[in-house]
Amino acid sequence: MRLEGKVIVIIGGTTGMGLSASQAFVKEGAWIVIVGRDPQDADRAIQLLGADARSFVGDATDPATAPKAIELALREFGRFDGLYHVAGGSGRKHGDGPLHDISDAGWNFTLNLNLTSLFYSNRAAIQQFLKQETGGSILNIGSILSYSPSPHFFATHAYAAAKSAVIGLTKSSAAYYAAKNIRFNLLVPALIETPMSERAVSNPEIMKFIHTKQPLDGGRVGSPSDLDGAATFFMSDESRFVTGQVLAVDGGWSVSEGQIPID
Repeated sequence: MRLEGKVIVIIGGTTGMGLSASQAFVKEGAWIVIVGRDPQDADRAIQLLGADARSFVGDATDPATAPKAIELALREFGRFDGLYHVAGGSGRKHGDGPLHDISDAGWNFTLNLNLTSLFYSNRAAIQQFLKQETGGSILNIGSILSYSPSPHFFATHAYAAAKSAVIGLTKSSAAYYAAKNIRFNLLVPALIETPMSERAVSNPEIMKFIHTKQPLDGGRVGSPSDLDGAATFFMSDESRFVTGQVLAVDGGWSVSEGQIPID
């Protein structure tokens, strides 16, 4: 029960990595508020999570969403201890791609979804922590593509730029607020089986590549639950002396060459 008594808001907590973390946090004793855009996803998640969870339907790119979710946590559970920002996604269909091909709309959409939304949630959390004078933990999700590119199959440069900026925001915030006992850390996954990864998972050539690029545990696509242990650690008091860290949960991606299939 490493999270017993803690109240955590999970932005993007109704599906994928966020939902898996939500289940893990409840099992560890937390009360949680999950945030997602789709009311049906939120309802299904609450049925799984039970009485220790509440849902808030809202878009992470709306600056009002995170403050309202934190208000819900305070109203329902009487406190606020941590924020886990998972929300984000691909801008490929909106015009992201290699730099020479990125449209203005694709750039703006991708940064809004992956960077601005995180800025909104982190700002709301830090404002509440400063008001409470209690300290707290903020955990963000990045991407391995922020510092370990894979140009053959994963050339979305606006996405990489947004996730690189998340590293800078997380580390600079960690430095600034450490004296207030407010911690900022970052998880960096590689290819995880979520709705965002459907394009890659359905492509046999990419799967052959992943077998060598993520060689751990048989060379597989990651599961959302592969991040749960690290997320629980960073949200718990076990990490009370840890801030400003970037932890890759990548199946070996960042230390492996990966072999491009040759016909």
